[in-house]
Amino acid sequence: MTLQQLHYVIEISEAGSLNKAAERLYIAQPSLTSSIQELEKEIGITIFNRTGRGVTLTAEGAGFLPYARQVYGQYMNLMDVYGKQGARRQQFAVSTQHYSFAVKAFVEMTRSFDVGEYDFAIRETRTKAVLEDVASSRSEIGILYLNDFNRRALEKLMSASNLVFTHLIDCAAYVYLWGQHPLAKRRAITFEDLTPYPCLSFEQGDDSSFYLSEELLSTSEYPRIIKCCDRATVLNLMVGLNAYTLCSGIICEELNIGDYIAVPYASDEHNPAGAMEIGYVTRRNSILSPAGNRYIEEMKKYLAACDPVKTGTRMPEGAQKSR
Repeated sequence: MTLQQLHYVIEISEAGSLNKAAERLYIAQPSLTSSIQELEKEIGITIFNRTGRGVTLTAEGAGFLPYARQVYGQYMNLMDVYGKQGARRQQFAVSTQHYSFAVKAFVEMTRSFDVGEYDFAIRETRTKAVLEDVASSRSEIGILYLNDFNRRALEKLMSASNLVFTHLIDCAAYVYLWGQHPLAKRRAITFEDLTPYPCLSFEQGDDSSFYLSEELLSTSEYPRIIKCCDRATVLNLMVGLNAYTLCSGIICEELNIGDYIAVPYASDEHNPAGAMEIGYVTRRNSILSPAGNRYIEEMKKYLAACDPVKTGTRMPEGAQKSR
C-alpha cells in the first residue's frame, strides 16, 4: 500500500468516475485502474463498485476511505511543515455549528496566508455532520458546544469516532433577537416572557435528536418553533416575525450587520439553561496543519477579546448590543 494509492482512492471517491479522477491526477485511466486493483488485492477488499455510470464506494470501501483520508492528510500536513516551500496548495477545512465567530476566525486565518493558491473550506452544518466531517477527514477541525444535557451523548459519539474535544470558552445563555423586538430592552428574559414569540432552531436532519440541537432548552415545550438551515434566514425571521433563538451571546457584529442584540436568559426551575462550553473537535493524535493551527489561534484571540458579559462572568446592566 502506498500513499499514492491512498491519494487515488480519495480522488476517485470525490470524482465518482475513473475517467474524471484520471483527468484530475493527470494519469491514464488504465494505470489508475491497475493501481486500484493492486491495492484491492493487497488489502483483500473491493473498494469501488464499477458501473456504466461511474463508480461508487462499497460498504468496505466506505469504511476504508476515512482511514485513507486520515493517513494521506497527515502526510500532507507533514509536507506543509517539512516539505519544500510551495510544493503544494495550502489546504484546510472546518465544519462548525452556526457561529459567526467561527466564520470571523476563518476570515482572519485566510487573510494571514500570503500564498498564490489555496483550497480552504468552511461548512456551517448539522451537529452530527460536524463530527462526521472530522472523523472522515473531510474537515480538519469541528466547532460545537457541550453542556450538562448533551455532554454524555456527544462524548460517546466522539469516542466512537476517535475524536477529542478541546475547550475554548464557557458561556452563559442569551436570547438573541432583533433590536426592535418588544423584549429587546429587558434586563433579562425568562422562558415565560418568550411564550408569545416563535423560537428559531437549526434543522438537524432526519436523524435529529434533542442531544444534537444547537439551541439550549431543546426539551422544553415551545408553543411555536420554526426550523431553519442557515443564519441569514434566522436573521430575516427575527425581523419579520419577532422570532428569537437561544445562544452563547458571542456574536460577531462585523459579520452580522444589523440591529440585533443579545439579552441574558433568566433560568427558572422548569427551564434551566445552564452553561455552554464551546470548543473544537479533532481526530485523536492528529497533527494540525499550519492553517489549522492558525485558525485555532484566531479563535482564541477573538474569544479572549470578547466582552466578559458575553462569557457569563457577570450580568450586564441591561440588554447588550451583540458582538
